[in-house]
Amino acid sequence: MNIRAYVSSDFEHIQQLNRDEGWTQLVERNELTREAWKQSNVTYVMESENGEIVAYLRGLTDTTVTLFVCELLVAPAYRKRGLGEQLLQHIHALYPTTRIELLANQLSHTYYEKLRFRPFYGFRKTIHE
Repeated sequence: MNIRAYVSSDFEHIQQLNRDEGWTQLVERNELTREAWKQSNVTYVMESENGEIVAYLRGLTDTTVTLFVCELLVAPAYRKRGLGEQLLQHIHALYPTTRIELLANQLSHTYYEKLRFRPFYGFRKTIHE
């Protein structure tokens, strides 16, 4: 497996992973999602030996204090191999003084707890609320 920086030609492969995962909002808001990738300063993909993108991580960082993971996704056929953990370790090694923050849902929170992330209290609001 190879971790490398995202390039714009990866976007359609990322959207296919999102589609396969059922992350419909990212897929339906295609141009906004593309713009989010352009504006993010932490964007990495993981390729299999045959060059297929099998995982990705998109995030934002100030490079010194906070690194926020917006999305981390591993294709179902490649899960339980430590790929997500490798991506997290890779970005944390790039920004070693930061704390990693992220949101998890009911399905993913146990994954992050196994990696020794701890829950914290937060809020969320969209412009339509």
